[in-house]
Amino acid sequence: MENKYINIHQDLLDRCIDGDKKAQFEIYRLYYKSMYNSSLRIVDVPEEAEDIMQESFLMAFHKLKTYSGDVSFGAWLKKIVINRSLDVLRKRKVLFEELHAELPIVNEPEPETASITVEEIKAAINSLSDGYRTILSLILLEGYDHEEVSEILGIKNVTSRTQFSRARQRLREILTDNRRKADKGEKLWMN
Repeated sequence: MENKYINIHQDLLDRCIDGDKKAQFEIYRLYYKSMYNSSLRIVDVPEEAEDIMQESFLMAFHKLKTYSGDVSFGAWLKKIVINRSLDVLRKRKVLFEELHAELPIVNEPEPETASITVEEIKAAINSLSDGYRTILSLILLEGYDHEEVSEILGIKNVTSRTQFSRARQRLREILTDNRRKADKGEKLWMN
């Protein structure tokens, strides 16, 4: 039994393979925003994310004949977008440290999650280093597991786990510091 994904946009995809520009524009319109947001979470520079979108869609349309339908078109396209985004980070020479040591347990009080807004979390994530932001984005926001992240980034599984743990710890510190500043009436997000 063949296990193919039934794509609701198959007619559009078939027309894209035939070079139909209107169909390509419609696919672009349908997927642009979510793909742009995925890229932006990784590269954190709107102009770079925009360039990545252009390159990713051109690449997808060029390679559309290789799309096998084993996963949704959106998942296939997202893999292209994430790989292009990671290429941009590699060009920035973001290095993911090979860390094997256990993290020290920090008994830092947790910020009150009920009082933290989505905007505060987004700003805190954006203030992380490229490496930490990428790991958090791939695992928490894009839904990849550590094995997939280690394959995507070309790092060891233990490194993915360590970086993720450190990124979460750093995010917690930023949120806690910002909560303290807010309680004291200081300006937030000034690290």
